[in-house]
Amino acid sequence: MNFCFSSLNCFFSSSISSENFSDQNDQDSQTFWNIHAFSYDELKIATDGFRSSNKIGEGGFGIVYKGRLRDGRRVAVKTLSVESKQGDKEFMSEIASISNITHPNLVKLHGGCIDGPSKLLVYDYMENNSLAQFLLGGEESRAKLSWKVRREIALGIARALAYIHEEMKPHIVHRDIKLSNILLDQDFTPKVSDFGLSRLFPDNVTHLSTGVAGTLGYLAPEYAISGHLTRKSDVYSFGVLLLEIVSGRTAIDFDLQVGEFFLVEKAWEMYKSNKLVQLVDPTLNKTSFSEREMDRFLRVGLICVQQKCGLRPYMSTAIKMMSGEIDVRNSQIFDPGLITNIMDVKIGNRRSRSSSFTKMSSPRLQRS
Repeated sequence: MNFCFSSLNCFFSSSISSENFSDQNDQDSQTFWNIHAFSYDELKIATDGFRSSNKIGEGGFGIVYKGRLRDGRRVAVKTLSVESKQGDKEFMSEIASISNITHPNLVKLHGGCIDGPSKLLVYDYMENNSLAQFLLGGEESRAKLSWKVRREIALGIARALAYIHEEMKPHIVHRDIKLSNILLDQDFTPKVSDFGLSRLFPDNVTHLSTGVAGTLGYLAPEYAISGHLTRKSDVYSFGVLLLEIVSGRTAIDFDLQVGEFFLVEKAWEMYKSNKLVQLVDPTLNKTSFSEREMDRFLRVGLICVQQKCGLRPYMSTAIKMMSGEIDVRNSQIFDPGLITNIMDVKIGNRRSRSSSFTKMSSPRLQRS
């Protein structure tokens, strides 16, 4: 059975109202969807009753389970937590953003289900889980990702962002690019996932003013401080992610000698000292890559996180930089943007009065 969703109201349950979704500036009322409608029982059977042993992930939205449909397809079933205050808007945002998207580096949405309070989305199952599982799993896990694999992962993510930023109409800004939202299939092909915080940008819109949403360590400073959202906000997050992929370190990391530090700040210091290549993950086989290519990728990361958003490249340009079509060796790189205090983050119309970012381990913000 297929449902054609010709307007938002076709997919609203009694607990979701158009008022809940109004901060999309009425963009989504123009969206037309055609996705498969699963029954709750069908997904319950597929996941063995949402058995705990089938749990493969958990986030602010809810729990994700692996399952197998009656036709044999392996899927990931994302459930909306009843307790999630942001869940309704995230649920609708995700459908609005990716229901009609087909791209090799974007997660594929197979359909969804609303059954009373239960709201579920069904995606392709990714055999290698997420990039976070490998880069955050210690040296042994990181060593499983060769430079060749990491290079293709970085380029694949960039292609996905270039597609939603520049080719999709309306454009899409993801707002939560990070390690755990990059899924990997059996061949380690990256798939950008979790569009629950995304926003749609028609051609005539250059920016949106919103409350801040995303994850500490990846937030572009101008967005975190003012709520001024542009496509360059995603570019900043990608820059942080690129530094993570090459270095094997996390956005907010820890060192026994210096304590907790920000990867962006560390990379900038090493760049100024002409030691940028020393940031490369030591688990990588030195014979498997050239220092020149590593230097290029790290420089692109720094170019993407520059404080002035106008200096950051569009993602299509970043791809050319990484591929060597644009020589970045002589490009001037300016100071990176960095939020070091959570008090600087805009929450609604005020500043946060919570403790310093350095006391936190990249929690996700959901303030819009």
